[in-house]
Amino acid sequence: MPTDPRIDAYIDKQAEFAKPILRHVRACVHAACPEVVETMKWGKPFFDYHGHPLAIMAAFKAHASFGFWRRDAVATGHEGEAMGQFGRLTSVADLPGDAELEALVRAAAALVDAGEGAVQRKVRPPRPEAAVPPELAEALADDDAAAATFNGFPPSCRREYCEWIGEAKRPETRAKRVAEAIGMLRQGKRRNWKYENC
Repeated sequence: MPTDPRIDAYIDKQAEFAKPILRHVRACVHAACPEVVETMKWGKPFFDYHGHPLAIMAAFKAHASFGFWRRDAVATGHEGEAMGQFGRLTSVADLPGDAELEALVRAAAALVDAGEGAVQRKVRPPRPEAAVPPELAEALADDDAAAATFNGFPPSCRREYCEWIGEAKRPETRAKRVAEAIGMLRQGKRRNWKYENC
């Protein structure tokens, strides 16, 4: 059973009531799906299967939780009661029997095998092009280098400049931001260039 030492450390830091729950869930997941890979995501223990999230477990002050990534397709009857799908777990007795739990893990893995492992997200239509504030449009018309950079940016980068300038309430603030924007655009910089290499 390949394990991730980060999950060992996570379990060791939890309250005494939670440790046996997390260890039991972990053992059942591995028993039902030997190919599962342990990892940490968002500070919580995850189980991945063939590159797709399969399940997550966590511990809190007064309860633990366990649930499947495709919670809509692997029903347990406790949905909506806590972060996971088995309600608020305060002892191993709150979980279904090992055979039932392992069957649910295998069902979740079967969804991945059938190509249904990923959660389908709604496709959002692209946002319309941002309206260029008149002050910025005027400044760009007078500066070919800044205009070339601005027009060469993808819509999201142009939007950052337009919204930053458009949010200014006072004309003095707008004028100051336009001047800063033109200076950055002349250098080929995006609005948030300082954070791009962090």
